[in-house]
Amino acid sequence: MTQLLPDFNSARVLVVGDVMLDRYWFGDVSRISPEAPVPVVKVTRVEERLGGAANVARNIVALGAQCHLLSVVGKDEAGRALQKLLQKENINAVLYRDASISTTIKLRTIARHQQLLRIDFENQPDHELLSTALADYANLLARSDVVILSDYGKGGLTHIAKMIALAKQAGKPVLVDPKGDDYARYRGATLLTPNRSEFREVAGSWRTEAEMTKKAQALRKQLGLKALLVTRSDEGMTLYRAAGTGAAGAAVLHEAALAREVFDVSGAGDTVIATLAVMLGAGADLPAAMRLANRAAGIVVGKLGTAVVSWEELFNGET
Repeated sequence: MTQLLPDFNSARVLVVGDVMLDRYWFGDVSRISPEAPVPVVKVTRVEERLGGAANVARNIVALGAQCHLLSVVGKDEAGRALQKLLQKENINAVLYRDASISTTIKLRTIARHQQLLRIDFENQPDHELLSTALADYANLLARSDVVILSDYGKGGLTHIAKMIALAKQAGKPVLVDPKGDDYARYRGATLLTPNRSEFREVAGSWRTEAEMTKKAQALRKQLGLKALLVTRSDEGMTLYRAAGTGAAGAAVLHEAALAREVFDVSGAGDTVIATLAVMLGAGADLPAAMRLANRAAGIVVGKLGTAVVSWEELFNGET
């Protein structure tokens, strides 16, 4: 019954991390280039969307929750474009501008609903980003129920250990979308949400479900996490935590994938962690949050490019 659902309007989520600008060139392919054996795309439409941590924030707002975003961009055209998109989406953003970096751009060429090419424009910073933003972080933290640290490995979360510590001191759950093979920096977070390949990179391969569970629980305990959620593409997602009582308190909970048709997995992880945070911010427990996040993932992968799921889509047919 919808009247029994959590009130998403009351949820307040703080997102910190690497933002990027997703650009799409849509067009038609009717011939092969005479210069090389590659298709010639006649571009008919150009579109810009929020990417990275900004897409996480966009998903939160689409569900009807309140969101603040803290990040850094370059003093460039892409940074200004991101600012305009954030304002258009009614996302409260605190953006630090750094002239020494370029705002990350992911340019995708699309023809006949298929991605033909992706070009990345980015540079690795030679200094710490957001080093002066901890005061803003602490201020926004006090006005938030849940924190998402969205790590895309672009340098925006150099101080992630300090951010996790401050959130724990404030009693706020910390959800982390991890990157790379050094998970020690995420120690003490509430929940990590690696995908299957990211988890394999850190924990190693497995042959059986029991072996995967053993590795997941070992990693969870090693990092002092309350829970570890591994998103597994066509296999759904699995939540690992300490054993509790009753069915909802099981140490391992699994949700099968719900996607009817998969067009694009771009940004699906953003939708998952955004839905988890909104549910937790609205007072739900982790199992309930995972079930809804799984439903959201099944919807968003049926869309082209980085996309969002609305409240109406999520609860379509429920009365």
